[in-house]
Amino acid sequence: MTQVSEIMTRDVRVASPQDSVQQAAQCMKDLDVGSLPVCDGRKLLGMITDRDITIRASAAGLSPTATRVSEVMSPELLWCSEDASAEEVLRNMGDTQVRRLPVLNADKELVGIVSLGDLATNANAPAAQALRDISSPPAR
Repeated sequence: MTQVSEIMTRDVRVASPQDSVQQAAQCMKDLDVGSLPVCDGRKLLGMITDRDITIRASAAGLSPTATRVSEVMSPELLWCSEDASAEEVLRNMGDTQVRRLPVLNADKELVGIVSLGDLATNANAPAAQALRDISSPPAR
């Protein structure tokens, strides 16, 4: 059984809660990603997404240079452990409709990030079903 630690991306760029929204957006642009973990050292505090920046900062008329990441980030901490099985993580991603998860070690420190793409190309798991689960509208 494949573990997340075998397929995750280890060299993860993060945002600091004190970074400006503009700095986070520039980092996302440079990396061609839509989200960044927000960390204090190696401690995960939340995630900031391109949607957070658009909805919570831009739409509210906040200055991208004066607004801090901590003001607009998503503090909900969805994550997985590095020793979790790829199959378990795929199921959880489908259930919560997310495409990437921060990966934490036993000390709850950020050690990587795993994406649906990582799982689809590297794990012996039903990624197509997970993608359908993630992409379908939530039941009401």
